[in-house]
Amino acid sequence: MTTQQKSQALLIYLILASLFIASLVTSNLIFQKFFYWYPFDITVFDTKLFEVSVGLLPYPITFLITDIISEVYGKAKANQMVIAGIFASFFSLGIIYISKHAPATEWSQVNDATFTHVFGAAPLAVLASMLAYLFAQFVDIRVYHFWKSFTNGKHLWLRNNFSTFSSQFIDTLTVLVLLCMFDIVEWNKFWGLLISGVLFKIIVAAFDTPLLYVTVYFFRRKFNLKPGEEIPNFDS
Repeated sequence: MTTQQKSQALLIYLILASLFIASLVTSNLIFQKFFYWYPFDITVFDTKLFEVSVGLLPYPITFLITDIISEVYGKAKANQMVIAGIFASFFSLGIIYISKHAPATEWSQVNDATFTHVFGAAPLAVLASMLAYLFAQFVDIRVYHFWKSFTNGKHLWLRNNFSTFSSQFIDTLTVLVLLCMFDIVEWNKFWGLLISGVLFKIIVAAFDTPLLYVTVYFFRRKFNLKPGEEIPNFDS
């Protein structure tokens, strides 16, 4: 690669990593609001089937970007991005903790009670999310590269969906178990939220496959990559 191409590859990587980290941190901050993502009124295990947290809205973006980085930049760069996202999440957790203990002024539009009500569960939620997320993302990367190696770089849709489906199920299951253990979510909602969350993530993952194809095609054209080929290390 030329020096200019390395510079462009680094810039694109930083942009994707920034979107990844922003999506991850945001999902942890807004998780306490729930909504219905489908008009049908179906109840499973005493929970409406299509009831999910708004924190799931930006979350599939992280897995799409992980697959893009894995496909184009390689396993090492994907792992680095995941680790950076974890550090960013814990950093935001520290800021929330300090902010919660800073007394509000009398004229503050958000008083201490409101702030604690909105962000009070954030530390435990971030901890639960990070433990689940760490496990799921590394599973996603490993499954993705297993199928990439197994198919000799062919069948992009296969590794994208297999890795995302398996990791999303692991993530949803783990985070719900931890949230129930921390008494943030009631156990009687566990199965309904699990089924709803997995269905939502699988449907979104299926729709992001064309986006992955378009993005990978762009990279291959721009950096003259063959199918399955990765961008060489641009740090050197």
